[in-house]
Amino acid sequence: MIEIKRLFDFPYFQLENHPLEKALGTKYNGIWETLSTQQYIDRANAISRGLLRLGVQPNDKIAVISSSNRNEWNVMDIGVLQLGAQNVPVYPTISEEDYEYVLNHSEATYCFVSDTEVLEKLNAVKHNTKIKEVYSFDQIEGCKHWTEVLDLGEDKSNQDEVEKLKKQVKSTDLATLIYTSGTTGRPKGVMLSHQNIVSDVLNSAPRVPFEMGKFVALSFLPVCHIFERMILYLYQYYSVSIYFAESIDKISDNLKEVKPNVITAVPRLLEKVYDKIIAKGTALGGIKQKLFYWAVELGLEYEPYGANGWWYETRLSLARKLIFSKWKEGLGGNIELIVSGSAALQPRLARVFAAAEIPVMEGYGLTETSPVIAVNDERNHGFKIGTVGKVIDNVEVVIAEDGEILTKGPNLMMGYYKDEEKTREAINTDGYFHTGDIGEIDAEGFLKITDRKKEMFKTSGGKYVAPQMIENTMKQSRFIEQIMVIGEGEKMPAAFIQPNFEFVEEWAQRKNLDLGKSNEELIANPEVIARIQEEVDFYNAKFGHWEKIKRFELTPDVWSIENDSLTPTMKLKRRYIKERYIELYNKIYER
Repeated sequence: MIEIKRLFDFPYFQLENHPLEKALGTKYNGIWETLSTQQYIDRANAISRGLLRLGVQPNDKIAVISSSNRNEWNVMDIGVLQLGAQNVPVYPTISEEDYEYVLNHSEATYCFVSDTEVLEKLNAVKHNTKIKEVYSFDQIEGCKHWTEVLDLGEDKSNQDEVEKLKKQVKSTDLATLIYTSGTTGRPKGVMLSHQNIVSDVLNSAPRVPFEMGKFVALSFLPVCHIFERMILYLYQYYSVSIYFAESIDKISDNLKEVKPNVITAVPRLLEKVYDKIIAKGTALGGIKQKLFYWAVELGLEYEPYGANGWWYETRLSLARKLIFSKWKEGLGGNIELIVSGSAALQPRLARVFAAAEIPVMEGYGLTETSPVIAVNDERNHGFKIGTVGKVIDNVEVVIAEDGEILTKGPNLMMGYYKDEEKTREAINTDGYFHTGDIGEIDAEGFLKITDRKKEMFKTSGGKYVAPQMIENTMKQSRFIEQIMVIGEGEKMPAAFIQPNFEFVEEWAQRKNLDLGKSNEELIANPEVIARIQEEVDFYNAKFGHWEKIKRFELTPDVWSIENDSLTPTMKLKRRYIKERYIELYNKIYER
């Protein structure tokens, strides 16, 4: 019986316990191509043999930069790890300068890329790195194809050497370097061992209601981030068939094709799904629209485990038949679970999706903790809206005097690569990691995150403001796509707001308003400003007078990863956003 101690043990465990005909699936030229568990392992071994013939040694670093999740990524991952080498995933969307930094800091010797766009960015800096050769997953003229490494490994005569190296890999050995996207400064290389991630998978496994070999997943969150990567190992452990979405734009089509039972998502994506559903409901007429909004209002009152009583549950049952069943169909029809992470989920979304029988189980963790620290579980009263669930087995959490969440356990990183000083700052002498998040544990053992320690600020009047809580509340407005609360050291809190341009334009059409032809004209329109002021006033009522947004300015750009406003995990890059809109900042505070 295979005991899982290293990451490459997962596919072998699957092969022994519940091999799949369709373990991994990717769409190439409009056709889904799948690998069985055996084919997945065979290809990974071929990659290991090919890399050995290229001279790859234990502890060499192999960079993988992919714009989409795909079979090749997983085959490469296992193939690299079996040699005792390390897989260094790189965010495809970071700047060329950061590509160069990560590749040099990690001392990567080979690089595997997905497509032309990534290759062009890499080629611009490759001459300044130690990269010996680049291989691509797509067929690209002038670039070696990854199948050349597979072909090199076709001859099995050095498989004994692969087996020998596999045996030498210890659970405590370094498995991967993951460079945190960081809202400020250079990315830090988080060192995660096999044990770190394996323990996190196995300690999280009891929290997911999977039946061995019965589930199908659609994967689309970046696998270069530890959240999706850890989930992929968890899927392999439970013999879940994994299909990789083509792109964010094609998720809707892929959901209908794959009909998954489970997906992972970030709150931003769930907000967009919800907004689209509401937009469709708004477009309905007469009785259909009334029924739609009746169901939504009912959903927003949802409490788990029948807490609202039999009359509520009776109405909910009707709403599910008439309205919510269509929501489920839009996600393929078979969704039983969405796991959400990376940022705070608005409680209203947790309520309405659970009411629609699309339960969203929110979890919490960081790259440094492999990542899961806590996660909700719908079974056994383990789900509480507004919390990130209970702490997983074998992981400890304590709340420091200032409210910061401290944690330790087998999932805690080995440290930051080549940076002992930052490691010492992050992990105290008792071995607890400082998460930088403020939180509390309630009487039932549920963990609640209230803010980021570094993001809290004091106004000039000495009052503390927790921006994330205000931002998450304000983003419930359909008029507000993004918001950043400002005001450190100033007399009052204020905000930059990126309107939901699509929704504002729909609203304007209904009102027969001419907003002009550009976003600049839209944000200058007095009626738009007045309407968004109404939204701000409405949500301000939930906060103390010192926390209320006193002034705001609208921004004409869509905040995105590409324009450096958001990290790859969709968090606000506060310093960059403030610098970008410094003129608006000065206008607000009358500089």
